[in-house]
Amino acid sequence: LTVAILFALSLFLEPLFGSIPSAATAPALIIVGVMMMSPVKDIEWDEMTEAIPAFLTMIFMIVAYSIADGIMFGILSYVLLKLFTKKTNDISKMTWVVFALFVIKIIFGAL
Repeated sequence: LTVAILFALSLFLEPLFGSIPSAATAPALIIVGVMMMSPVKDIEWDEMTEAIPAFLTMIFMIVAYSIADGIMFGILSYVLLKLFTKKTNDISKMTWVVFALFVIKIIFGAL
């Protein structure tokens, strides 16, 4: 019921939010970008199996214009690097599940 009410409310509010020009949203996006960069200082840059996936995630987000694609390439590279360096104990079960889902997405997305 709550979802239906929120959906109905969004139908009336969309024209209001849609009337905001993109130039007005740019400062908010810059602030969000700055806040997203603050965790970068916590990355273990000396550990290549941590640094390379983090770097690829950031680069692919920019190049692909997609946060989801950046995260996908980051997780894929993280698992593959840990696998090739025999550090599979560092990979959580959930990361394995997400890795498998991304591999399936790539295989069936290419067909």
